[in-house]
This record gives sequence, structure tokens and C-alpha cells, in this order.
Amino acid sequence: MSRLAGKRAIVTGAASGIGRASARIFAREGASVVAVDMAEEGLAETVAMIADAGGTAMAVSADAGDEANVAGFIDTCVETYGGVDVIYANAGVSGGRVPLAEQTVDFWQDILRINLIGPFLCVKHAAPIMAAAGKGSIICTASVAALRANAGGPPYAASKAGVVSLVQTMANELFGSGIRINAICPGLIETGMTKPTFDRARARGTADKIGQLNPTRRNGEPEEIANMALFLASDEASYVNGQAFAVDGGLSSTHPFVPKG
Repeated sequence: MSRLAGKRAIVTGAASGIGRASARIFAREGASVVAVDMAEEGLAETVAMIADAGGTAMAVSADAGDEANVAGFIDTCVETYGGVDVIYANAGVSGGRVPLAEQTVDFWQDILRINLIGPFLCVKHAAPIMAAAGKGSIICTASVAALRANAGGPPYAASKAGVVSLVQTMANELFGSGIRINAICPGLIETGMTKPTFDRARARGTADKIGQLNPTRRNGEPEEIANMALFLASDEASYVNGQAFAVDGGLSSTHPFVPKG
């Protein structure tokens, strides 16, 4: 399979979850991958998985919300692979559920720095390289929390709503450049970030209720988000730009209701 043959791709948050699944699928489909994360052990595991499967990848330990780090891993991709065709700004933090009275400015800033400023920095530093080549795909992880309330805490939801707006505005900022930029809005996916939610449900014996509010009546898997990222990264999505796609089992399609049965 070679839907990304010859492409150079960067994936942030690649040490686990959606980022790991995306890095692996991108490499499987022919891309040379720069896998980025601060969790060095998990990052090394991701790159080893890709190598064991016959793919090409390298690990870069970096902070996805720091401008010098972002510019650095983009430069590394150019220096190592000769360019950047795809960047998936996936790294994110949830912040957990903190009562409003206990939320501080620093708490908000930490979440916004990774979840929103990080994707902006990816656009800022990758876009000139892609524009010079006349093409490129930028993908950002948003969330269903960007679309409806109660899928995350206030700073998390606000940061992800910002990602959707970033994608829309940057698609027009990059008008005529050949660069496409889109967002994915995952629903409840079992990842390192959501592990506490799943652990609590299993400890209570209510694991069978996970995902019960969406029409598919289950949670999603990282690979299901990665498959959407693969489509957006590929030339198959050549006319898809400035959009935010919910991959949530139908959760965001409805108003609150009492499930049947």
C-alpha cells in the first residue's frame, strides 16, 4: 500500500495513542516519518514498531508548544528527508476536570500552549516550506469538545474550539498556496490522555457503558482517527480544505437524550 509514497510527514504526540497510530499508518503507506513527543521511551517504541514493519521513521524529542522546538523538528525533517509534505499537529493535553474556582491563568495557559499555540506554530513554520513546493497537507487534532459542551473541561474545550477556528482562518490565510489544512474532532478514544476515564469505568464495573451515548454504542480506537488523518494527508483529499471532521461514532450529531434500552 502506498497512499503516501514519497511524502515526508511529521506527527506530534507520536509516543502513544492517536499520534502513534498515525505515525505507523503514515509509514505503512510509504511516508518517511518524523515522530515527535516529549515521552522519549514511548517515542522510541513507536519508531521501533515502524522499523520492524519495514517503514522509515526517526524520533525527535521536543515540546510541541515551544516555538524553537517546533522550528527545530521541522528543520530536522527538511534536513533528513528533503522537505515536508504533511504535518499532523496532534499533541495535546486534557487538563482533567478542575472546578472553575480552582482554575488558574497558568492552568489555562499551559493547555492553550500545547493544544492551540502548538498547531499554530506548526502552520507558521511548515507553511513557507510547503508553499515553496506548491503543496502540502496540515492536519490538526481538535475534539468533539470543540463542537459541544461536556466533552472536556473549559480550557480544553476552548483550546479545541480554537483549533477549529485556526483551521478555518488559516485555510484562507494560505489562499492559493496549494496547502490544505483540516482538523479532526475525535470522540471518546482510548488513549493515554483518556486512560483515567477508562480505568475508572473498569474499576466500577461499568466498562460496558463506555461510549453508550453515541449511536455506535462504543468508544473509538486510535487507528480509527489515524485512518481519517491518512485520508487528509493523501492526495485523495486534494479538494478538502478548511474543514473539521467529527470522528465520534455519531456523538455530536444529536442533542442530549436518554438512550434506549
